[in-house]
Amino acid sequence: MTTFDFSGLNPDLILDAIESVDIRVESGLLALNSYENRVYQFIAEDKKRYVVKFYRPQRWTQLQIQEEHDFSIELANHEIPVVPPIQYAGQSLHEYKGYYFAIFNSVGGRQFEVDNLDQLEWMGRFVGRMHAVAKSAKFKYRPEISINEHLVLPLQELQNSTLIPQGLHSPFFTILQQVTTLASEQFFNSQPIRLHGDCHPGNILWRDGPTFVDLDDCRSGPAIQDLWMMLSGDRHQQFVQLDTLIAAYEEFHHFDSSQLALIEPLRAMRMVHYMAWLSKRWQDPAFPQAFPWFADGKYWEQQILALKEQFSALHEQPIKL
Repeated sequence: MTTFDFSGLNPDLILDAIESVDIRVESGLLALNSYENRVYQFIAEDKKRYVVKFYRPQRWTQLQIQEEHDFSIELANHEIPVVPPIQYAGQSLHEYKGYYFAIFNSVGGRQFEVDNLDQLEWMGRFVGRMHAVAKSAKFKYRPEISINEHLVLPLQELQNSTLIPQGLHSPFFTILQQVTTLASEQFFNSQPIRLHGDCHPGNILWRDGPTFVDLDDCRSGPAIQDLWMMLSGDRHQQFVQLDTLIAAYEEFHHFDSSQLALIEPLRAMRMVHYMAWLSKRWQDPAFPQAFPWFADGKYWEQQILALKEQFSALHEQPIKL
């Protein structure tokens, strides 16, 4: 595979790939909400609903994807509610004409409610159980959360982007550099363990309890990475939510309270990385269609304000429980 996109992934290739693992598709292919990869739901001849996921070429190596699969299977074997890939003939990762893909059982549910303390308590317990398993080994091929990957390289990507209006370059890059510098100074990778890595509400389905989906961004890092994205509201609300999460988390795994100081640096890293990710993927036709506002001057004006707010948050004292 020589391209970084999905220009060669047509319906016939998708169906042929699925049939290469002896699954016959009875329904049409329903495209699901995914931009980094291509994900489709279908009904097979056994009348069950499945999901096929095609990984973006050249993003992860075969070994990195397999390590993601092995981690999710390990968690499932410990009765952590994740959705692991299905193994066929002992293999979870398959290749067809240059595309890596995997098959999953289709699961339903609603998005969990970040302001629901009962649900947050459930989440704290399950993340604690996940991390108790995760600490038993280390990733060999998956990367760590790092200043280079989440701040330095994204800053370079944005500096080379043609999408930022020329008239906003000075105010945008001034505050972006300030946020990047301060977040870099404050970040430390305390006691890195294997993580879900992208544990935001959109990756948690709720039906009689939580189900974690999409470990595509799993990597090593501080435990707080799998907790802080569930926080919402003002500082007091976040304090109550965090207190609920960590009290439940510690029923299964010790939490290092010094990591509370990482919440705002990690938030800054996610903001910068997200903007750079959109810029980097802009040549993929799916991105201008899904994110038309990204090339609009108003978006970049809003980002200047958001970065100023984040710069202020980085100067505040960390939440203490």
